Formats: sequence, C-alpha cells, structure tokens
Amino acid sequence: MVNFRTRFAPSPTGFLHLGSARTALFNWAFARRNGGQLVLRVEDTDLERSTKESEAGLLEDLEWLGLTWDEGPHHQSERRERHGQVIEELLAKNRAYRCICTREDLEERKRATIASGEKWTYDGRCRDANHGPGCGPHTVRLRLPEQGQLAWDDLVYGPSGQDAREIGDRIIRRSDGGPLYHLAVVVDDVDMRIGYVIRGADHHSNTPFQLAIYRALDVTPPAFAHVPLIVGEGGKKLSKRREAVSVEHFREEGYLPEALCNWLVRMGWSHGNQEIFSLGEIASLFGLEPVGRSSARADPDKLAHLNQHYIKTLPTDVLVERLQPFLEAASGRAVPRSPQLERLVDLHRDRAKTLVDMARLSLFLVIENVPYDEKAAKKHLREEIVPALSDLHDRLTALEEWSEQTLAQAFEATREAQGGIAMGKLAQPVRVAVTGGVVSPGIFETLTVLGKQRSVGRIAEAIHFIHHG
Repeated sequence: MVNFRTRFAPSPTGFLHLGSARTALFNWAFARRNGGQLVLRVEDTDLERSTKESEAGLLEDLEWLGLTWDEGPHHQSERRERHGQVIEELLAKNRAYRCICTREDLEERKRATIASGEKWTYDGRCRDANHGPGCGPHTVRLRLPEQGQLAWDDLVYGPSGQDAREIGDRIIRRSDGGPLYHLAVVVDDVDMRIGYVIRGADHHSNTPFQLAIYRALDVTPPAFAHVPLIVGEGGKKLSKRREAVSVEHFREEGYLPEALCNWLVRMGWSHGNQEIFSLGEIASLFGLEPVGRSSARADPDKLAHLNQHYIKTLPTDVLVERLQPFLEAASGRAVPRSPQLERLVDLHRDRAKTLVDMARLSLFLVIENVPYDEKAAKKHLREEIVPALSDLHDRLTALEEWSEQTLAQAFEATREAQGGIAMGKLAQPVRVAVTGGVVSPGIFETLTVLGKQRSVGRIAEAIHFIHHG
C-alpha cells in the first residue's frame, strides 16, 4: 500500500507565514484527497528563538484556517535522546565519524582552498582518524559516498540531485552534543512513517544531504515535492517590511479563512479554469501534478475579490458569528446575536470588503451614542435642514407601525410639507443622524433595523447638535 502520510513541521519562532500556511494547506489537502494522515510536528530545537506563545499562535492559525491534523503535535525537542541514539548507531557502523577540527582550523583551510580557486567542502582530515569518544571536543560528521549522485525525482521539479563530492562530509552532531537539523528531520520523518514530504522550494538544496542520511540509515526515503515560493510585487520574495506576510495579519484585518485558503491554494496550483474552491473541494481535488514550478505571486486584489465572494455567500448565522468578535472589539461590549443584527449583516453583504468593514458599518446598531463623522456632519447636519428633520421626527414618533412601507410614507409626507425637498437632501442628514456617517443600507432598511425608539431619539439628538454643537 502507498503511504500517504504527510507532515507539516513549523518552527515556533514567530508567526505563521503565508508560505508556511500554503505548505500546510497542500499537505492537508494531499492527505485528505488520498485517504492519508497529516502529522503536525513542532520543530523547536532552536531553543533560544522558540517560544510557547509562537507555538500557540501557529496552532490557533491552523485551526482558524480549518487545517486539522491527525497526529501530534509532536515536539522535536523532546526527541533529542532518540536523535542521539541514531548518531551513536551511525558511529558504530562507521557511517559517521568524530571530527576534532576546530572552527578556526576549518575557516583557515576554507580560505586557503577558495584562494586557490577551488570549491570548499570538508577536506576529510578526520575521516579515517578513528577518533574515539575520549578525543575531546568534537563534532560528528556523516561519511558521504566519494562518488555518485544523490538524486531523486521531485514531484514538482522533476529529476533533481547533486554529486556527493560537492556536498562533502557534513556535520550531524554539534560540539555541544545537539543534533543538526538535517539529522533530526530525517529521523523524525522515518519514525513518523512519513511517505510524502511536501515543503517549500527553499528546502530543495537540502534534500541531497538528507538523502545521504536516509541511505546511511538503510531506509527508503519518502517522495519529495518542493513547492515554489510565494513572491510579492515585482517577483521579489515576500518581505514583512513591504507586504503583509502573516496569517494573523489577515485574521485581524477581517478576512475570512475560506477566502485565505482559496487564495493560497490558487498560488501555484490550478484545476481547469475554476477560481472558487471551498475547503471541501480543495480536499477532494488537490493533486501535485498541476503544481507549477514558477514562483506564485501574492495578489492582494484577488484576495479582496475572494473575500467579498465569501461575505456574499456564507450563511447568515456563520457570518454573524464571525462578525461578533470584531463588533465587540470596536464597541467594547458584548454583542449578542439578534434578528436585527442578522438583518443588518445581510444588508451589508454587498458593501463590506472585510469583517472590519462590516463591523465599522454595523457599529451604529450596538452602541448607544453614535459619533458623527466630522466631514459628514459638516456637510449634512446644517441649520437649513432642521425644519425637515423636526417634521420627520414628529411623523416618525406618531407611527404605530414601524416598517419600510410606513417609513417611506412618512418621508414622502415630510418632503411634500417641506416644499418638495429632494429625497437625498432628507435621507443623508437622517443617515448621518442615526449611523454617524453617509454609508449605510437604504435609509428605510436602516431605520427598520435600528428600531423606532432609537431612530427618533437619534434624530432628536442631531437637531440638538445642529443648534448647540
């Protein structure tokens, strides 16, 4: 049987980068499509930079994206004893050896080699010295073949590899006893029975040395697929100095996980001409064959388009649930679900680009006193509109039924009483009065959602504001 176990192995040294999120998505989708499992492994061997806070953020972002894992999270730092055991086995089989060359010695020999016009790899000084455990401070190096290719058929880039002589005998254990990344990752992938390693193209050059480790362990390596990197404007590597690169940023800006996953999966992968993919469709359709070799550009306009699509199409109860934390953050109070909020969410679907937008547009419903936008108030809350606002206030106060139809009748009566004032000349001051700004759904819909008591109260407050500032 083919082993369709994949793994996502982030380092908890910062936020979840867009490129890492796409790698996680590809691994998740490949496992789901093929009935396999996704293993989550936290590669926290960089003890100085790894933090529990970063790890918690990574896991939270993965869960927010909907990328569930089947096993883990394992922690690489907890497997140091196992890594050490494997290194000792390699030493016992003479597939690795102790090296007493100091860093200073190595630098001096490296400079001399490069000065002579040759390429530097470790020169093998300790290769046949047979240093024992009591040799003093030392590293451990893997004994690489002296000739031949360390090659593989990459599932994205095709035939790949490197001559073993170009790599040299590299270190697998530092002088402090800690295993090198390459050794640890291979041992972990072997022990966790990983059948497919799907990772960023920046790891492509690491693969030949890792293949040498698999060979030294007498283990068949997994299949490798290296995914091209995501780039920004001008084809440059994404940089946090120029672009938003973290999943956390997009969460905080009010983008939906469905939109972000859809955006990420289309960076370098396609399925015909289809552009919109639910997470379920990604899981059922994803394969490595259509993954391109060219770098994929992160186009923010495409993300904005996708986000609006999902805002327009998600079920109302889901959208309300997603919106509530943003409304609570903006208002500083708990925001319970209500029929009015559900109605307002539906009214805002075509206007809001993000949940931050929707929260800003919906704030008037959940706070008591709306602050006026300065420009909107200066333009629309003027002395000459007071007679019309006062007339409308009285008519609205007298209404027994509060509906879009009766509101339209009251507005029409005020317009006639005020000499045929244009609808926009009346509606915009009312909109500013009840929402604080000039953007909202239709004025009758807005007033219906807000309710009679609060609507007439805010119109009265606007009249007072015009008189007294």
